[in-house]
Amino acid sequence: MPEIARFYGIVVKMFFKPKEHDPSHIHAIYGECVGVFDLASSEMTDGDLPLTAQRLVKEWLSLHRGELEEMWKTQRIVKLPPL
Repeated sequence: MPEIARFYGIVVKMFFKPKEHDPSHIHAIYGECVGVFDLASSEMTDGDLPLTAQRLVKEWLSLHRGELEEMWKTQRIVKLPPL
């Protein structure tokens, strides 16, 4: 799973579409905790990420939603700036 960004100990990744499923989403890893975030709503749909990490991921998502949606559609993963 390619890494998209890393900030405050959180690693953001996205699988390539053929291995994933809709709706579009990212995976955020913080230590041994993982959260799956829907790109459209920024809500965590699965996982056990702590609340502070969830807030940071949601803030980062709000800054990069368009770029992330484009990555999901084109399957071209690029690094994005940290929070």
